[in-house]
Amino acid sequence: MAVKVLIVDDSALIRSLLKDIIQHDPELQLVGAAPDAFVARDLIKQHSPDVITLDVEMPRMDGLTFLDKLMKGRPTPVLMISSLTEKGSEATLRALELGAIDFIAKPRLGIAEGMQAYAEEICAKLKAAARARLPRARPAAATGAPAMSSAPLLSTEKIFAIGASTGGTEAIKEVLLGLPPDCPGTVVTLHMPPGFTKSYADRLDRQTRLSVREARDGDRILPGHVLLAPGDYHMEVQRSGANYVVRLHREAAVNGHRPAVDVMFNSLARCAGRNLIAALLTGMGKDGARGLQAIRQAGGHTVAQDEATCVVYGMPREAVELGAAKEVLPLERIADSLLQQARQSGSGNRV
Repeated sequence: MAVKVLIVDDSALIRSLLKDIIQHDPELQLVGAAPDAFVARDLIKQHSPDVITLDVEMPRMDGLTFLDKLMKGRPTPVLMISSLTEKGSEATLRALELGAIDFIAKPRLGIAEGMQAYAEEICAKLKAAARARLPRARPAAATGAPAMSSAPLLSTEKIFAIGASTGGTEAIKEVLLGLPPDCPGTVVTLHMPPGFTKSYADRLDRQTRLSVREARDGDRILPGHVLLAPGDYHMEVQRSGANYVVRLHREAAVNGHRPAVDVMFNSLARCAGRNLIAALLTGMGKDGARGLQAIRQAGGHTVAQDEATCVVYGMPREAVELGAAKEVLPLERIADSLLQQARQSGSGNRV
């Protein structure tokens, strides 16, 4: 049965472009196109869509207000339509916090050509969103900052590595909220376009007790610091004397992505081995699975998020099927697992 899609956007051009893209995919069915939230409300009642595309800036009621009301009253998978601006990226991140599954970035120039160029990706995201689990509301205690650990974790040797895609913004945040400021240095790759990664890193820096920022070429990996791969750049890790440093480059996409989790994981497997503790979180596709396998084969400890807590159980499923994950855990237990492994390996118990 085709996935029923409702478009909500005040731009007649965007509505027309999305209509054309959806109608050319036999697995999608367009059930309506609304110029504002009030028309959308009536169409939702009439058609019960499987997934909704939603603009942020709309007349009468903005997209974030509508999304908040929708998730409280009639939870439905939502794909945000976002502008590549600082304001647009902040609004998009807020939408993901409110429960949106994913987003599509509007091209800066040549909107018609740009949207058509990403037609395949747009359709794939619509189908994935329709099948996704809506993010679960977390109890306040689950996202609060943890108490300081009595066991020392400060180490320039150990590295935490995290990879994610669809649903990953909130999943990564939950893991980082569970880490104390003396945790090992952490590197993160998330499938996110340029213009969004800096806003996301800044947001995490404010919300967690760690120092989080978008990585720059040559940055050292330091305890209590998190480096996020910039949009459109692969991030690798290299050993430099007693230090680990990140290297950024724009070589070809891997698994259809740049940055790719496999690029980061494979580089870590080569240079860090037993010093690694890696987690692969929610996401569409297979990126990161083989890299996680390489880390496990190199002696690092590996964790995959379980199906029940994933928004999209794609990347972790691939890792589990490969035998790449030593542990398969619900999201709320992953931070504790990383810390436990850091303490064990730090005291000489190799995993």
